[in-house]
Amino acid sequence: MKRRQFLTASGAAALASGIGLPARAQQVTVRQGYQTNMWGMPTYYLLRSGALEKHGIKAEEFAVPSGNLTMQQMVGRQVDLGTYAGPSFIIGHARGQLVAIAQIEEVGKTVRVMARKDLNAKGVADLRGKKIANQTGSSIANVFVDQIAPKAGLKKTDWQEVRMNVTDMVAAMAAKTIDAMVNVEPYNVIAEAEGLATTVMNYWDVDRMPVFMAATPEFVDKNPDAVVAYLKAWLAVADDFKRNHKKVSDTIYAFYTSKGYKMTPETFGKAVSLVEVNPGFPQAVNGYMKEQAEVLLREKKIKEMPDWSKALRPEFMQKAAG
Repeated sequence: MKRRQFLTASGAAALASGIGLPARAQQVTVRQGYQTNMWGMPTYYLLRSGALEKHGIKAEEFAVPSGNLTMQQMVGRQVDLGTYAGPSFIIGHARGQLVAIAQIEEVGKTVRVMARKDLNAKGVADLRGKKIANQTGSSIANVFVDQIAPKAGLKKTDWQEVRMNVTDMVAAMAAKTIDAMVNVEPYNVIAEAEGLATTVMNYWDVDRMPVFMAATPEFVDKNPDAVVAYLKAWLAVADDFKRNHKKVSDTIYAFYTSKGYKMTPETFGKAVSLVEVNPGFPQAVNGYMKEQAEVLLREKKIKEMPDWSKALRPEFMQKAAG
């Protein structure tokens, strides 16, 4: 073997084995939580992409229907990392000192309030007296109950909340056991494609809904180099979302078809395109999170305003991006 060939081969072997990575980033296994709606699919793709392994990270998967369940797992220290929107993160910080290490995506376009097609509802105010499916405790549920419904003139006594996982809402819509739902993709496009429901409103109009990657404080304190390596893997995956949409869409489409969901690739592609994946830590995050915390404080869902210097940890993403 020529010297150049040897150096190339040994370099590749070192990369594969993790040699050359920061010592504390090697041999780290993360317990990764994610939700099986569209918000969690970037994380699902991350787990399938090989990017984590290239950065010396192994992962165990913990899939649940909604991010607030991942948050609860993290508060109970069953999971190390997981994604969810601002309200769920703030509650998780209050209950378990969880920290945000990055904003991964914006998903306001994936969330809709939808009503049965035969009701001809044109706005949220038209849902007065109706049965509305809501995944209680989730970020989208909190935003609907605390912000959207009141702005439409609906008090909590003006509509009936039907507590339900987002995964079950389309079937309930078909059976007409609910009149409307607060739901996320891909379930909205499925209900639309099957002619069951029409859109009452899109969350993007009132909230871009940034989704954060949260971590337990113990994991961050013990594995700072691994956290940076983990976020570098996210930056690589984000490039796939921008430049290799078909690969991303095909990977995620296979997940849903394996679970028995029936939809055309075109319908599914529409749902995937509504997720804005751009890992980082925008300056606007602080102001947005303070606004969300004020709502939760007013609704007595948290007892005090978070200490943002402890809750938001941008230094890891800064190192990863640098």
